[in-house]
Amino acid sequence: MKSKKSIIESATSTLKLESDAILNLIQHINDDFVKVVQAILDSKGRVIVTGIGKSAIIAQKIVATFNSTGTPAIFMHAADAVHGDLGMIQKDDIVLCLSKSGNTPEIKLLAPLLKQSNNLLIGMLGQVDSDLAKQADLVLNTIVDKEACPHNLAPTTSTTAQLAMGDALAICLLEAREFNTADFARYHPGGSLGKRLYLKAGDLALKNERPSIKPDASVKDVIIEISKNRLGAVIVIADEKILGIITDGDIRRMLERYTEIENIKASDLMNINPKRIDKDELALYALEIIKANNITQLLVTSGDTYYGLIHMHDLLQEGII
Repeated sequence: MKSKKSIIESATSTLKLESDAILNLIQHINDDFVKVVQAILDSKGRVIVTGIGKSAIIAQKIVATFNSTGTPAIFMHAADAVHGDLGMIQKDDIVLCLSKSGNTPEIKLLAPLLKQSNNLLIGMLGQVDSDLAKQADLVLNTIVDKEACPHNLAPTTSTTAQLAMGDALAICLLEAREFNTADFARYHPGGSLGKRLYLKAGDLALKNERPSIKPDASVKDVIIEISKNRLGAVIVIADEKILGIITDGDIRRMLERYTEIENIKASDLMNINPKRIDKDELALYALEIIKANNITQLLVTSGDTYYGLIHMHDLLQEGII
């Protein structure tokens, strides 16, 4: 069994090799890379990304990243391409083919078939003198010195380089399209990521009651209202005007200071400068306010009108935290 030291050394060596390989790609961001970005931007079609083996897996990830950042893309397995899947390629599509060697049998068979259709063929490869490199119109060079595998066999460093080059390409396209957070939210409506980008403070507040009380209300009435709505706070209102907020923490601090509470009113307890957020602001911003001020509840308004309350648990429940 390997020792703790040897395990750490092995992992460190792997990460060093792969990080060096990524940094080495910088020298290969050249005119062909620029032409690839421009060709995809100008294209009326999609990017068909293909590969074999581990490169096929990286190709699928690149497709997912392209689609989520505004570049329409489809994955085509190189082995399936010659058995009918070539039919998915339309005349305006661009083909991006991933291969470390550029000389695998499937790629050598596929490349000339792709050229027959007159689609732009981009090779992402590690050998610039390979068969694929000769067939490709443009080349993205992802050459690596060696794999992290001690036998220099298992695709590790090479697939990391492909992945990084794909990300570089996707981000260049994203920025060129001026793809913003609103676009991102439209493509990612599900899960916590989508909620962070589109869920509004008002959406959360609408799920809760709107606890309120008059400024002359007794301590007992304040406690009942806070307990009834399970938000840990109540808003003090007079003539539809927000006067302040009382939290369960304010109640506890009041009980520590006073023994006689019969004459204490809501107006005596309230914080007259409650932290607030407009209903149309993102819930993510509500989280920032709550964290910055070390509070649990946040007042939600519509202009100067009381709209509702958000509790930190609402953000937790929605996966915003």
